[in-house]
Amino acid sequence: MGDASYVKTRWKADPGAAFAAEVNGKLIGSNFASNWGSVGFFGPLTVHPDYWDQGAAKLLLEPVMECFAKWGTKHAGLFTFSQSTKHVNLYQKFGFWPRFLTSIMAKPVEQANHQLQWSKFSEVPEGEQESTLLTCRQLTDAIYEGLDVTAEIQSVAEQGLGETVLLWENGKLVGLAVCHYGPGTEAGSGTCYIKFGAVRSGANAGQDFNSLLKACEKMATEKGLQKILAGVNTARYEAYQHLLNSGFRTQIQGVAMSRPNESGYNRPGVYLIDDWR
Repeated sequence: MGDASYVKTRWKADPGAAFAAEVNGKLIGSNFASNWGSVGFFGPLTVHPDYWDQGAAKLLLEPVMECFAKWGTKHAGLFTFSQSTKHVNLYQKFGFWPRFLTSIMAKPVEQANHQLQWSKFSEVPEGEQESTLLTCRQLTDAIYEGLDVTAEIQSVAEQGLGETVLLWENGKLVGLAVCHYGPGTEAGSGTCYIKFGAVRSGANAGQDFNSLLKACEKMATEKGLQKILAGVNTARYEAYQHLLNSGFRTQIQGVAMSRPNESGYNRPGVYLIDDWR
C-alpha cells in the first residue's frame, strides 16, 4: 500500500470502534468499525500470520457486531476477497452474505476545463458548517434512509486527510465527494481516493455524477495529484458504466457482503462511490 494507511486515521476518527487482539501483551490482530448512520461496515481486519486459523478473526468480529447493535445499524457490510472461500465462510457465520462484486477503479488525472459549480468544505465558514453538514445528510438520506457520512467529512477536515467536494446547482447541493490524498491517508502519495461520493437521485443523476467526477479531478489537479481511485459496487451498474466511460479501469475487485442479505443502496439508479474496505 505504499505510504497509505487505513489504521491511524480510523483509530483517530473513533477510538471506541477500534479493536485489538493480544496474546500475552503482544498485538496479533486488529479490526475497525465504521458508522455511516443506518449503514455500518468493518475493516481492515488483520491477523498476524503466526496466528492464522486459531480463532483470532472470530474474536475480532464479535465486538464489531456489538458496535453495530449499539449504533442501531440497519445495513452492515464488508469488502473481502471474492476468490477466498475461507473469508466468505467466516463472514457468513456472522450473517453476512456475498452479493455483487465491487471494483476498485483508477484513472490518471487529466486537466478538467468544464464549467462547474463546486466548492470545498474547508472553505465553508465555521458558522455555516453545521447547516452544510445537515444538507449533506439530507442528500444521503434521500438515497438510503439514515445514510450519514458527515462523520467522514468531519474526520477528513479535523485530521487534514484531504477535502470534501461539494457540487451545486443553482444554490442547491446535488452531490458530494469525501476525498483523501497524501501520505498517511487512505489514498497515499499522488492519489486522490474518493472514499465516498454520491449525487441526488433523479433524471439528472447521470449528468450530476459526471460533473462530480470532473470536480474531483479539478481538485486533484489543483493539488498536483496523478491518479484518482474510486470503488463502485457493480449492482450500481449505471455508476459503474459511468466510471468506465470516464476512463476508469479496474485495478482489483472483491465481493461486497451484506447483513441482512438485501441490496441496501447497492441497486440500479444509485450513483454512488464507495468500497467498504
